[in-house]
Amino acid sequence: MTSAGLTRDFLAAHDPHALAPLDFLRARFDAGLAWVQYPEGLGGLGLPREEQSAVDEAFTAAGAPDNNPRRIGIGLGMAAPTILRHGTDEQRHRWLRPLWTGEEVWCQLFSEPGAGSDLAGLATRAIRDDDGTGWVVDGQKVWTSMAHEARWAILIARTDPSVPKHQGITYFVLDMTAPGVEVRPLRQATGEAEFNEVFLTGVRIPDTDRLGAVGEGWAVAQTTLMNERVAIGGGASPREGGVIGVVTDVWRKRPELRTPALHDALLRLWVEAEAARLTGTRLRQQMAVGQPGPEGSAAKLLFARLNQEISALELDLLGEEGLRHDEWTMRRPTVVDFAGRTAGYRYLRAKGNSIEGGTSEILRNIVAERVLGLPPEHRLDKDLAWKDLPK
Repeated sequence: MTSAGLTRDFLAAHDPHALAPLDFLRARFDAGLAWVQYPEGLGGLGLPREEQSAVDEAFTAAGAPDNNPRRIGIGLGMAAPTILRHGTDEQRHRWLRPLWTGEEVWCQLFSEPGAGSDLAGLATRAIRDDDGTGWVVDGQKVWTSMAHEARWAILIARTDPSVPKHQGITYFVLDMTAPGVEVRPLRQATGEAEFNEVFLTGVRIPDTDRLGAVGEGWAVAQTTLMNERVAIGGGASPREGGVIGVVTDVWRKRPELRTPALHDALLRLWVEAEAARLTGTRLRQQMAVGQPGPEGSAAKLLFARLNQEISALELDLLGEEGLRHDEWTMRRPTVVDFAGRTAGYRYLRAKGNSIEGGTSEILRNIVAERVLGLPPEHRLDKDLAWKDLPK
């Protein structure tokens, strides 16, 4: 039976208006209609990825509850693909269902104060405990979205400082409620604290919560990073979706704001936004037959530049009116809502797009070397042991 037929049968047997939302989502996962491209028993049916959009549309038309994907985006877009590819059967069955239903929120513990763009230079240490059944982790992570809400975190830590920096890293899943985990808010230019810094002091992680082999964490992290960039820059959207739709709506409704120069700028950005949208569609089609590659870096790079240029154009269009910021309350949001906020908020928040999910400078290197095939830049620290690198 096709995914469309299975969806119809499921909805006939599970009234989305009669069941509690969580019960409905659990049943949908168990029926294989969560992400149809995943294997049977893990929320999927082993079908082509492109069938998922029709399934989602059918559930939306039926008024079914969703899993609040913006709130659990890190879990859906980064943790789940990594667990699926590198996790054991036990790990997949333990984590994927509550991840997809939204029962358990995930965050990402990668960047550090001294290891942002040079992520492989991270200093957080994981040392085997005395009985050999787990690890003790000490260090600091930064720029962590949703850490204040998260139940689990994907974490990379250094387990062998005596080898070159890319080789001595191991990938773990961390229980954010474990003793020794401290989360502190980081207030942004918008006034909010959407990000956090996380301090790890003597935190114990069982070895059963390790993803991949010891010392192979950099390879596992590449799965996370490639999927992260696609999730940020290659997401599905309709024509005039996102920030460009907000600006074109203002243009149509406020003719008194128009000038020839602004018209030229808006047309250029509209065309670029539409090209980026279509490129994202092609990227998702490529993902349907394999894992995301370095092309996702180009999508994320373009997303950041367009968001910043479009939000700046909106301020130029609105003039003094656009400088108003709706509020400066210190709060800790669970989602980033570009379209539902003011022009001032969008302008300030877009500045972070060229930093989060991989800085634009690093992404340009990836595109140059892995997509265009240009010679790599010289890296003098490539073969040095991490412990011998200047700190």
